[in-house]
Amino acid sequence: MSATLQSLFAANPTTTRGQSTKLGVDPKGEKLIYTQNRTVIIRSLVDPAQPAIAYSQHAQPVTVARISPTGYYCASADHSGTVRIWDLAGDEQVLKSEFKVFAGRINDLAWDGESKRIIAVGDGREKFGHAFLFDSGSSVGEITGHSRPINAVAIRKERPFRAVTAGDDNNLVFYHGAPYKYNKTISTHTRFVQDVAYSPSGDHFASVGSDGKVFLYDGKTGDVLSELSAKVSAGEGHAGTIYAVDFAADSRRIATAGADGFVKVWDIQTEKVVESHDLNGRAAATGGQKADDQQVGVVWAGSDKVVSLSLSGEINIVQSGQISSLHGACKSFGPGALATASNGKALVGGAYDGRVLTWTLDGACKPITGGGHSNAVLGISAAGDKLVSVGMDDSARKIAGDSFDGRGAATPLSGQPKGVAASSKGTTVVAVLGGIDVLAAGSGNKTHLPVAYTPSAVAISHDDVLVAVGSEDAKVYLYTLENGSLHELGMLRGSRSAVTALAYDPSASLLAVGESSGKILVYDTASRDVKLSHWVFHSGRINSIRFSPDGTHAVSGSLDTHVYVWSVKKPMKNIAIKNAHAGGVSGVVWIDDASIASAGADGCVRTYDIKRHEGA
Repeated sequence: MSATLQSLFAANPTTTRGQSTKLGVDPKGEKLIYTQNRTVIIRSLVDPAQPAIAYSQHAQPVTVARISPTGYYCASADHSGTVRIWDLAGDEQVLKSEFKVFAGRINDLAWDGESKRIIAVGDGREKFGHAFLFDSGSSVGEITGHSRPINAVAIRKERPFRAVTAGDDNNLVFYHGAPYKYNKTISTHTRFVQDVAYSPSGDHFASVGSDGKVFLYDGKTGDVLSELSAKVSAGEGHAGTIYAVDFAADSRRIATAGADGFVKVWDIQTEKVVESHDLNGRAAATGGQKADDQQVGVVWAGSDKVVSLSLSGEINIVQSGQISSLHGACKSFGPGALATASNGKALVGGAYDGRVLTWTLDGACKPITGGGHSNAVLGISAAGDKLVSVGMDDSARKIAGDSFDGRGAATPLSGQPKGVAASSKGTTVVAVLGGIDVLAAGSGNKTHLPVAYTPSAVAISHDDVLVAVGSEDAKVYLYTLENGSLHELGMLRGSRSAVTALAYDPSASLLAVGESSGKILVYDTASRDVKLSHWVFHSGRINSIRFSPDGTHAVSGSLDTHVYVWSVKKPMKNIAIKNAHAGGVSGVVWIDDASIASAGADGCVRTYDIKRHEGA
């Protein structure tokens, strides 16, 4: 038995309000690089359906990642002040070197034009920046001159080398190199300097800040050449903070991204805005708020494509006057919040920011529209020809196709949901704090059964007959479902820790019980005896279990980051997919008898082809 990664559907970037988010591209301008929690994502801009690269070896949340000018290496930095340099040439992302540059968050880093030196800047305890060789970590200068954290750094790619940093002390500092040493302080901005960028030619660099101003400088001397924002007519510039700036490949244009929701392209020779793109309403169209449309990152990709980032995490691609989007989850997936739709031809997942998205198997992603949850999605299950999602807003909502049914009409639940399960006939059972809610197929009428225990998971058989409810007291309570009402059938006492996931096989002859300890027991539903007790290789909470359509195998996902595929016929046979998702696996599903999908805390969805041993 073996598993082969088929595709990786990337998460979108993590953003922070009031802070610039750094985007990057490869030297050809064909791939976008950004960070999501502990993961670095590299994603194709030419073919969005092309599998992404996800690097998840940092122990702390990653803040910035940059590809070297040669395209062979990537440098990524995190909250702890660690920089990791890893190989992009192969499929393994082999670590080249790792350095602790200072104690504190790294906000930005930059490679020099020879792909030999790196400058990392941020908020350290002893210093705010460090220049070093990428292979040995040896110092190549001193980054001094700032009195507060540094937000951005840019390096001139041609000799003579120059560097410039931008900080919260409202100043830019200019350095000569290499080795890099302080040359002068530039005090053009009156508020925080958010970003700085060098032109590819090295003739100029530009800075933007919270004062809404854009300045242009001489790339060799650091002299101020012009305040571009002062040369445009009223209303043409940005209103408010400008978070990001980047140069086009021709070194004649810059793109800026602002809190006003606009992306603007400036011609530095005429000192005019030549393009202005209003991104306000992009997030609102998918249920976001006005603040979500703030543009907090920007990068040029090639000569004609500008990529910007909304505070909502939406990636916007501006090309030839047209705006398109790259979608993906921006937060962790909720436990069990992954399901198949359209007869296994699409995946649907819900995240902790309340958004629900759908992916076709070729990688195309789009949000479920028409309203939705206002808080974390805690589970999704297929209910006949529709899907049902439950969230921390204490509601259940039906999904039909790529939109919420009834414009997001919600069925109020009796409490916070702890699990959801639906049958092929459309009946939905929701475990809530203090009881069980049964939502009838079609009408959606709700019946509530109060219970004395604390429900923690739920499962329903495909034929609408059997219901199992797990509890935090390590028991499984069994019920029959008749005319929308639950009737007690019995209890299973074999578990030793809280029951966190349940699943019936297609024939309802087996019930898999996953525990917070990582153990899985499989019961015979007729005799209520333990039939299988060998599925014990997880070391953390089981978040999701699903049986294959033919009932011969099961797949499980755990907080321990691993996915296991188990054989029912040969219990000792299994497929281990180690470290499938940084931070833990949230949900697993079968696409068909030979392929599975998983979603995790890294916001990514992965699909695998499963090769079974004959007879297993």
